Amino acid sequence: MLDTAYETITVEPLTRRIGAQIGGIDLTRPLTPEQVSDVRRALLAHQVIFFRDQPISLDQHLALGRYFGTLHVHPNSPGPDGYPEILRIHSDASSKAVAGDRWHSDVSCDEIPPLGSILHLHTLPSHGGDTLFSSSYAVYESLSPGLRAYLEGLSATHDGEPTYRQRNRLRGIDDAGKKFPKASHPVVRTHPETGRRGVFVNSNFTTHIDNVPAAESEGILRLLFARFAAPEFQVRFRWEPHSIAFWDNRAVQHLAVWDYHPEVRSGYRVTINGDKPYL
Repeated sequence: MLDTAYETITVEPLTRRIGAQIGGIDLTRPLTPEQVSDVRRALLAHQVIFFRDQPISLDQHLALGRYFGTLHVHPNSPGPDGYPEILRIHSDASSKAVAGDRWHSDVSCDEIPPLGSILHLHTLPSHGGDTLFSSSYAVYESLSPGLRAYLEGLSATHDGEPTYRQRNRLRGIDDAGKKFPKASHPVVRTHPETGRRGVFVNSNFTTHIDNVPAAESEGILRLLFARFAAPEFQVRFRWEPHSIAFWDNRAVQHLAVWDYHPEVRSGYRVTINGDKPYL
């Protein structure tokens, strides 16, 4: 059933908790203020939104991202020549690892993590290559009141070094002397636009809960990571050539399923600068 609360786009919710498909808009053309407002409202309502048949160029991709904020430059992966804010997402027969194959919120190790990300894939394998998205709101709301109250008093460390060093080693990249971001964030964060609370730890970047014994930290994180992996909190997106996914990193985690080797899956992502997490 379509959500009729929008004037310039169609919005079809995909699950009860997360995800919607957007229609009635051409992202290869400049957007009106009304279209930008509707897309933003849909993103806030559904946490991740999807578009089909949008063959955007790199310049159009940058323009799309800038409607929603300034653009982030990735701390580990430089963009193509002349496009520092573009992150290439590519895997093929030679790939030993792929970005995003563990649950994560993009670059949560930054002191000020990104608001959102917009991924455009132009080349897809014959089968597979889906992306899963899980709602941090739904995870938080699934917890008992007592556990919520306990978690709201905690912070956790997010460190880019283990993930990026391993990725670079597998790709044969020398990153000696390079320093990667590391930051501490609340375990539960309040979304600055919706006011809703969500769990903000992930298995890719969160190394430990601050100021608790190691065994306690490990147990808490194992429990929370398992909740994000629960299917009832997720939407699964099946890509087609020139599909676009736009997700809110403050409210979702995602996982790229690497089930298509040795075929090619390729595209580009822009990431929008965000705000410092708070409870």
